[in-house]
Amino acid sequence: MLIQLEVYFSHLLLRYCDARKTDFLQAMSKKVITREEWEKKLNNVKIKKEDMNKLVMNFLVTEGYVEAAEKFQIESGTEPDIDLTTITERIAVKRAVQCGNVMDAVEKVNDLNPEILDTNPQLFFHLQQQRLIELIRNGKVEEALEFAQDELAPRGEENQSFLEELERTVALLAFEDVSNCPVGELLDMSQRHKTASEVNAAILTSQCHKEDPKLPSLLKMLIWAQNQLDKKAAYPRINDLPTAKLEDPSV
Repeated sequence: MLIQLEVYFSHLLLRYCDARKTDFLQAMSKKVITREEWEKKLNNVKIKKEDMNKLVMNFLVTEGYVEAAEKFQIESGTEPDIDLTTITERIAVKRAVQCGNVMDAVEKVNDLNPEILDTNPQLFFHLQQQRLIELIRNGKVEEALEFAQDELAPRGEENQSFLEELERTVALLAFEDVSNCPVGELLDMSQRHKTASEVNAAILTSQCHKEDPKLPSLLKMLIWAQNQLDKKAAYPRINDLPTAKLEDPSV
């Protein structure tokens, strides 16, 4: 048995050494690109100003910065791909949910486009769930129980995931001290923001607009591309995204 263990650990040690050797050789074989070479490559990449302006406008429109979008439209001549008045309406819905005014938010969504809630039962359930949470937050226990039974329970019978979410929400009523409640996070402001973001995304989709701005996606692609390139080369890297400062490669 002792001999077998010695052989086994010898194999492990050899495999470990081979792995470290491979890593060392890969590091030694990496191509080193100087700052001068890298900046020359970057300068050869031509990006149209119009494309950059469209990227900025897309961010302003998606995030709901109406005034900024209007000013940017005038200054750059970049046309938004949706009517800017609809942004104001969308943000009004989002803020209503964030303030706990769910009934007001539902009315605003229906005024904007009744099909949004008619064709999205999950979104409608989450709005009704948020309304139940607000009743519980305000101590309206009897009203909350009645609302849960009349409005949410029938939907829970049709959908198991809805039923589980309803049970988690009603569990809030069993605790006088919410800080000791295992589902107490439902009363956090983050839950309102989560529901508001879901409504915001649904409205954008109904307007044939991407629910997320393109800029964050491009930054994610940049990070992914750098991670892939790290395996093959040492080059001036962007580690601080806000400043986009190039840092010299460590050799």
